[in-house]
Amino acid sequence: MTTQPFPYLLLPTLWAIRNRARRREKGDTARVAVFGGIAVVVGAAIFGVVFWLTWQLLDYAELGDYLIRLGFSWLFLTFLSFIAFSAIVTSLSTFFLSEDLRLLVAAPVARDRLFYSRFVKTAGQAGWMVATFLVPVVMGVGLARCAGPGYYAASVLTLLPFVAIPVAVGCAITLVLVNVFPARRARDILTLMGLLFAMAIVILLRVLRPERLLRVESLPDIAAFFATLQSPAAPLLPSFWAGETLFSALQGRHDWLHFGALWTTALALIVLVRAAFSRYYFTGWSKAQEARKARFTRLAFLGPLGRALPAGPATQHLLIKDLKVFLRDTTQWSQLLLLLALMLVYLYNFRVLDLDRLPYMSELVKNAYAFVNLAMAAFVLSAVAVRFVFPSVSAEGAAFWVVRTSPVSMRAFLWSKFWIGLVPVLVLSEALTIASNHFLGAAPFLRVLGAVAIVFMSFALVGLATGMGAVYPRFNAENLTQVAGSYGGIGFMVLAVLFILVEVALLAWPSSIYFWHEFRGVRLPPDRLALMALSFALAALVALVTFWTAMRRGIEALEAMGE
Repeated sequence: MTTQPFPYLLLPTLWAIRNRARRREKGDTARVAVFGGIAVVVGAAIFGVVFWLTWQLLDYAELGDYLIRLGFSWLFLTFLSFIAFSAIVTSLSTFFLSEDLRLLVAAPVARDRLFYSRFVKTAGQAGWMVATFLVPVVMGVGLARCAGPGYYAASVLTLLPFVAIPVAVGCAITLVLVNVFPARRARDILTLMGLLFAMAIVILLRVLRPERLLRVESLPDIAAFFATLQSPAAPLLPSFWAGETLFSALQGRHDWLHFGALWTTALALIVLVRAAFSRYYFTGWSKAQEARKARFTRLAFLGPLGRALPAGPATQHLLIKDLKVFLRDTTQWSQLLLLLALMLVYLYNFRVLDLDRLPYMSELVKNAYAFVNLAMAAFVLSAVAVRFVFPSVSAEGAAFWVVRTSPVSMRAFLWSKFWIGLVPVLVLSEALTIASNHFLGAAPFLRVLGAVAIVFMSFALVGLATGMGAVYPRFNAENLTQVAGSYGGIGFMVLAVLFILVEVALLAWPSSIYFWHEFRGVRLPPDRLALMALSFALAALVALVTFWTAMRRGIEALEAMGE
């Protein structure tokens, strides 16, 4: 039995990060620059907002302190639930589904050392985003209140046990789940529950319509609203302890009671969970080795449905295969539920948009919003394409050689990927555009224009995603999210944004001419009609050229792999 301390088991992860940083793959620099820039902008925005709000509250003395104290409790309460659920999902992978566990479980490694190393890894993966968001908040409040070094030291010492408590609870829940269900089935259940929970939160927050609080006539309700905010700040929750500790440090005091409650609870939970893992871990890990049952492959309607499609036998079988693979992966099709919730919120925004309060500009604003709606629908379309269509070729993984050596042409293979991605994306984008323009009350001309334009844009964006996915495949990716965030995925999003901007510009200019003449009651002269027709035709031509060029290059790239 090895006597090395448990951090020794974390060295392979650190070495992998170091080696990846040394041997950069194509597109790593661009990806780091893009996502690093986004992170810096978001962090700076959070810091600026928090600093400004805290600075403004300096003028309100006790009320300002009360709101800051309450804000800390609410912030930690929100993060507490997120870390707990993230720990449940993450611990399934780190404790039961990780590939290196087959070696570690059989190796002469003490169970306690294995538990502590996996617990630290779970805490890091589940809590890094929360810690990242808390840094600009803590710095904004501290700099606005001119806090001393003790405040920042207390922030670090408070965050460590605060993250450890929900992670320990999440690991305990995971241990119970995998001893009741197989680990792979438990992951599917948790994924589905998490997406349903996210759906409910997104829809609830939007239906509450918080923008009503900004109206002058709702000021009496705001006072009652703030009076009820203190009710969730339960004194028995770790979020309350963390908020009180941080607020006391902000004022230059030490709250040893809540600080001690955080650390003693965290250490006690870790010891209890470690004892539970020593007793029940191997049973749950053994169940995790069970293969997943492919229930969807026995659906009787898939075969007749594929044979009824107007395509050749090879394309029909490829479509059936892709559909079965998609249905087997719960993490893929269950994300459509969250997408559905976002669609409902998107449409609800247009449903409650009160543009009639602008008596002289309502029609102008509605028509302008119609083009904004077209661009937003296209952006949603491109986001769906980069998540589901772009990784479709890479989803073959190591089995791509079977397709490559089979009597199926790469043209038929790639076109099957295109059609299975186009149909749902086209239905989604068309429904989104038509329904939102209806709720918006756009002019009939723009309703027809938007419905036709989104068809061409769907062909172009899905074709661009399919073609670039074939040009930049990643068959060795651990999951499809890595494929979407690769060099090719970033390149697709850049080209998609440029394409959308060009299309909207080509459609907006002739439409503005049409509405200008309609508003003036002047008949369109033939030369203006010709220019409008030319602009519309150019927009359609750009979409068709983008679609066809991307598919042709994708087929050429796949055919070149065998040479």
